[in-house]
Amino acid sequence: MLYRSKAPLRIGLAGGGTDVSPYSDEFGGVILNVTLSLYAHTSIELLEEPIIVIESIDKNEIQSFDLSTILPIDGKLDLVKGVYNRIQKDYPFTLRGFKISTKVDAPAGSGLGTSSTLVVSILGAFKEMLKFKLNEYEIAHYAYEIERIDLALAGGKQDQYAATFGGFNFMEFSSNNKVIVNPLRIRQDYINELENNLVLYFTSSTRESATIIKEQQKNVLDKNVKSIEAMHHLKDQAKRMKEALLMGKIDTIGEILDYGFQQKKEMASNISNDSIESIYQKVKKAGATGGKISGAGGGGFMIFYCPKNTKHKVIETLNTLGGTVKQYSFTEHGLTSWTISN
Repeated sequence: MLYRSKAPLRIGLAGGGTDVSPYSDEFGGVILNVTLSLYAHTSIELLEEPIIVIESIDKNEIQSFDLSTILPIDGKLDLVKGVYNRIQKDYPFTLRGFKISTKVDAPAGSGLGTSSTLVVSILGAFKEMLKFKLNEYEIAHYAYEIERIDLALAGGKQDQYAATFGGFNFMEFSSNNKVIVNPLRIRQDYINELENNLVLYFTSSTRESATIIKEQQKNVLDKNVKSIEAMHHLKDQAKRMKEALLMGKIDTIGEILDYGFQQKKEMASNISNDSIESIYQKVKKAGATGGKISGAGGGGFMIFYCPKNTKHKVIETLNTLGGTVKQYSFTEHGLTSWTISN
């Protein structure tokens, strides 16, 4: 038998960073994001041999282990092992050989929530195989606990919920890890126009988001007024973005993105750099009205809003800058899993 799952990656449109503790615990966070037709994929294949095989297809890494209820967390393929260890603890199942294979449609550290989305996808495949019952909120929180508590990886909460729920969501974060996901009912023509005008660009560089996030967390703990005020402004940005999408004020989105990008740079150092700023200014000169770096910042993907027909000139400009314009579409669905006989 083969047990498969996929979960979509996301772009944050507004409020990015306010989902990270301790800010979200003390002040409450708000984020608006949308999922893309780029996925984290997982397959579990049952084997006759009494071994556990873990394979990352995109990273070209593979490990094999004797049957065990605990796999070593050693810096190699730890997301898969962390999920397996936690499931064996909470939903112990009879040991037999299996191979778990993963693939992500974007590089790690590229700002689309790849790590958290992969955890959700791995959970989805095990849920399909073991038939344990968890709803969307429970899956997302379970993924959050595995990544942030069990594996002690720094980051926020939005990615797990985006990957699980899918679509356009306005998310609210508060103390005690409380999260409320509000799906947005946006007219299809507004969605079509946003999809047409929003350009997704990979800078061809990745970064370690944990360093930036840890600085952001420290700024809150140290009561850094400039950083905290910037996060307050990003929450306001998320509310403005929601209104623009629901009311069809699509061509204001570039300005809202630009406002958020300027605020985000006040949260921590290294969110932007000379290369990112150069790209941003050239794209604005070509006709984009605004944009942002995706995820924690420092590299990875950027998005740009290009009104009217300016995206063609913007893409021409981007094609000279050494990165890659990535084709995508918005998705309505989150985590999906299924079983096939082989």
